[in-house]
Amino acid sequence: MLRPSLLALVIASLLAGCGKPPEGDKKATPASAAASAPALLVAPEDVQTLGVSEYASGPVITGSIQPERRADLRAELQAIVLQVYKENGERVKRGDLLVRLDDTAIRDTVQSADETARAASQSFDQAERQYQRLKTLQAQGMSSIQAMEDAEIRRNNAQSDLVAARARAATARQQQQRTEVRAPFDGVVSDRKVSPGDSAQLGKELIKVMDPASMRFEGLVSADRMSELKLAQTVFFRVNGYPQVDFQGKVRRIAQAANASTRQVEVLVDFAGQQQPGVAGLYAEGRVQTTSVSALMVADGALQREGDKAYVWRVDGGKVTKTAVRLGARDDRQGLYVVTDGLKQNDRILRHPTSTLIDGQKVELSKAAVPARGGAGSKSAAPGFSTPAASAASGI
Repeated sequence: MLRPSLLALVIASLLAGCGKPPEGDKKATPASAAASAPALLVAPEDVQTLGVSEYASGPVITGSIQPERRADLRAELQAIVLQVYKENGERVKRGDLLVRLDDTAIRDTVQSADETARAASQSFDQAERQYQRLKTLQAQGMSSIQAMEDAEIRRNNAQSDLVAARARAATARQQQQRTEVRAPFDGVVSDRKVSPGDSAQLGKELIKVMDPASMRFEGLVSADRMSELKLAQTVFFRVNGYPQVDFQGKVRRIAQAANASTRQVEVLVDFAGQQQPGVAGLYAEGRVQTTSVSALMVADGALQREGDKAYVWRVDGGKVTKTAVRLGARDDRQGLYVVTDGLKQNDRILRHPTSTLIDGQKVELSKAAVPARGGAGSKSAAPGFSTPAASAASGI
């Protein structure tokens, strides 16, 4: 009995003698590979027919989402923090107590000022009565004019002392009120800076409050494109953290001075509509719509890239062809690229090609399945899906 290696050698020799190369030496060409590959079964919704689309063209704008109404509440006197009543993210109403500072020393000042004002008030009342008495006596000729004038001077001095004492008492009470930090408007606490026991120096940040209903897009535009900007222009942009939402706004204000370090111009954009992010500080990027351009456009998902080259799979004549395309500008709002070369209007391409496709492979379009009319338990093939065997062959 021949050994396996010797048997293989004999078979190879016989094949060589017959002029036929072994099967392992045959090299499959791309055309033969496409001809031997099974036909793709593609749903109609997986094929896109290209047409002319409109896209926004204009300067790019980048920045962040910030509230228009925001307040950094700081200490107006030096004191110890006794209590913080609100945490980050809690909603507040106008006048709500947020932070309380120690007012022990100020209470003594208020009490002393009130006592001084009370004594000054009594002195003024006494001086007023004395003046009125001498005025009556002088009218009857029972007192000299000099005595009445002296009483009037004493009355006026007592009145001045009373006004000064009341002012000091009001200042002391105002200082006491500053130990209670209250919300200036309805909103939420965005940043708590202190805790009970902290020493609050004059001007120290205590807590921040913002109004989430007053969000706006504070963006920057390159100074090279500022000549294209106008008030009330439409802005389309995306916000980090909201990947599935396309936001739209209007230019409200354009700064008249460029940033000294970046040489960019600040642009304020108001949200159009009710929907807006509820979180401040999120990064945003978009485009100011200065002009509208018509062009052929393809989605990013329909492109396959090899280095710096881009390709699409065109459906034509019952087969798919790998077609090189040249791309232009990108519409960030729609996620579409402008096609400047390689395709023409009414060309059909695959929306989501895979790496298993073969150039020249045959393709068949399936018909959308019609749902069966029956009971709740009846099942039908979902439109856009091929049979398991065809799906495995096409990779879609």
